[in-house]
Amino acid sequence: MAGSALRVAGRQLSQQSGSGAPILLRQMFEPKSCTYTYLLGDRESREAVLIDPVLETAHRDAQLIKELGLRLLYAVNTHCHADHVTGTGLLRTLLPGCQSMISRLSGAQADLHIEDGDSIPFGRFALETRASPGHTPGCVTFVLNDHSMAFTGDALLIRGCGRTDFQQGCAKTLYHSVHEKIFTLPGDCLIYPAHDYHGLTVSTVEEERTLNPRLTLSCEEFVKVMDELKLPKPQQIDFAVPANMRCGVQTPPS
Repeated sequence: MAGSALRVAGRQLSQQSGSGAPILLRQMFEPKSCTYTYLLGDRESREAVLIDPVLETAHRDAQLIKELGLRLLYAVNTHCHADHVTGTGLLRTLLPGCQSMISRLSGAQADLHIEDGDSIPFGRFALETRASPGHTPGCVTFVLNDHSMAFTGDALLIRGCGRTDFQQGCAKTLYHSVHEKIFTLPGDCLIYPAHDYHGLTVSTVEEERTLNPRLTLSCEEFVKVMDELKLPKPQQIDFAVPANMRCGVQTPPS
């Protein structure tokens, strides 16, 4: 199915997510990989999307979706993860009717492939897809269509960013992605990353534009910093990446 089939017109929506607001937002955490999973739902239609689910917590997510009376339309990934196996494959089984989704440029299998500019509708809401490569070629940022919140995956973390030393990463590309696709959003737009390792849950565009120690550097300085990180290899990469290329669906042992 072509990504263009997902495009919808933008709408002005409330940025609130409390009990009386039209949008429902839940931020959930998986401690082993320090991954955040985000559930977004329309309180009126009960349609929902789930961003960056983790295999080990897929049953938890499915249970919450059922308890809240939501119908999960899409389980989407911001990119092909290297530090955990996605829960999208299992969620398709646990919640019939749910479709998996990832960027076409990731090269991974999914029910639907999305591209820059595509919108993912759920009820009165939609997520705008913004290509934000650099951590991987298939990274995307999902922006609520009133520009009140952005789900940045590993492209932009709170006071940091994703590494660029594997999976065809490129520091220069990441720098321009963040500055052109994320920092151009309104300053009060909430930033929800795919990971945090310090107990922080949310930031804003203005905070990261002015306080992010890496991305306030010049492009040349940023590339130098990223090239000198010398980070250890992710523990699950040899298992996670091949699994995520298959939407997280595991091949049963012979």
